[in-house]
Amino acid sequence: MPLHKLSFDEIQKIKPSKTQVKKNEKNPFYAILDNVRSLYNVGAIFRTSDAVQVKKLYLCGITGVPPRPEIEKTALGACEVVEYEYEKNPIEIIKKLKKKGVKIVAIELCKESQDFRKMKIESETCFVFGHEVFGVGDEVLKYCDEAYYVPMHGRANSLNVATCFGVIMYEALKKLKK
Repeated sequence: MPLHKLSFDEIQKIKPSKTQVKKNEKNPFYAILDNVRSLYNVGAIFRTSDAVQVKKLYLCGITGVPPRPEIEKTALGACEVVEYEYEKNPIEIIKKLKKKGVKIVAIELCKESQDFRKMKIESETCFVFGHEVFGVGDEVLKYCDEAYYVPMHGRANSLNVATCFGVIMYEALKKLKK
């Protein structure tokens, strides 16, 4: 029997409403975007944040903030259902989260970084993602509890930040469900 691709209307009928999504219990994940420069990456991260039901997204430094057409182009409505906040200095957010017992995890290439597949999710966790070229800021790294990386088997140093965000968040979700 051939596969039947669902139409846009069929998909919309099975999806929860915006109100339902906002009321849903979120997963114990936060994310900080530390100086993410591309508005398209920010939009894609909003979309993935909706998909994995991130508790809150923190936009810091030069990271763009909705409403922006470039963000909406890739977010496809996720800005309306994902809770977010802008804070110039990510260290302020990290300090507040640490007081609540949230583990702070940098996604960065450091001497201490481990393969992301070794990640353990035992409590609320905030993932810190950095600038597309320069990564997570050195000052911000001083406040992080752990660091993980996605192995690269070719010449590139890293994945695109929005792609990396998806890989990390779905791995975290997988670990949470175990």
